[in-house]
Amino acid sequence: MAKIDKSITSAAAQWNLSVTNIRRNIPIAGSPERCELRFVIECDDEATYLLESVFDTDVYHKLNIISCLNFLFGKKLPGINPYICTTKREYIVNCDSRFWQLSPFVQGIAPDRPEYVFDKWRGRVLAEFLIELRIKSKELPRFNSLTAFSIKNYIYKLIAQIKINDPDVLIKIRPVISLLENRFMKVHDSLPVSFCHGDFHPLNIIWSKDSIRAVIDWEFLGIKPEIYDAANLIGCIGIENPEGLTGELAYDFIAALKEAGLISGISWELFHEFVVAVRFAWLSEWLRHKDHEMIELETVYMNLLTDNSELLKNTWKL
Repeated sequence: MAKIDKSITSAAAQWNLSVTNIRRNIPIAGSPERCELRFVIECDDEATYLLESVFDTDVYHKLNIISCLNFLFGKKLPGINPYICTTKREYIVNCDSRFWQLSPFVQGIAPDRPEYVFDKWRGRVLAEFLIELRIKSKELPRFNSLTAFSIKNYIYKLIAQIKINDPDVLIKIRPVISLLENRFMKVHDSLPVSFCHGDFHPLNIIWSKDSIRAVIDWEFLGIKPEIYDAANLIGCIGIENPEGLTGELAYDFIAALKEAGLISGISWELFHEFVVAVRFAWLSEWLRHKDHEMIELETVYMNLLTDNSELLKNTWKL
């Protein structure tokens, strides 16, 4: 561990920081898979930082994320915690054969799981962030010319892989596929698109007592169907506790987005199907990790969403 400690101090020195303490007892929000190593460090300037070692294959993508966050921060989008550049204007530095990035550490209050899915106040707060993101990201230069991500193509590719590698799973999700092929797949390519976070859900947020302190884990950001982030969030609420799908958080979240009038009618018409569709990305994650417990849970959940289509649409007033 001493070697890693030396690497940490050497890396921090690239930002002219001297490490006084490595806070290994502090939990770090977000997925640990997004980087190779990560540490909360206290430095001689009496500030606390998050120091991350990123995989060399991810450096270009990480720089894209940093550029995007800088733009949104410049537009004064609340909840953006930008990375820090060195005096050489570098955001990612190569030190001791690792690539490092640095950001201020944001301390938050972890939501109680799964009880938080019934917190009414979170619904409006989450919607307000997506509304502001939609407005503030319109002039994002890097993404205006990119081809939109297609969840339809993603699903068909995954189905082909499941057919070969996990045929039992394919049997379980046939009703789900049928639901999507009834209309969703036919009109998907004509859905309006916008810039999206790509993995927006309550556990990718650092919370204060009553608001958002920071939105994290932007690895899947990009141009996607405009309803993508909203659909992913509702799906994540339900996997925590299916009763949350009809709870006040979900209802107020959807109501606030509809009131803003930024999402088109056709996207709302297909919102339920999009919630189902985005779950294929999560199923892919469980299959990749060969997590059989989560695979079973996900297939059951996807069928629950499918079987309760009319109930959910009526609850969400679609």
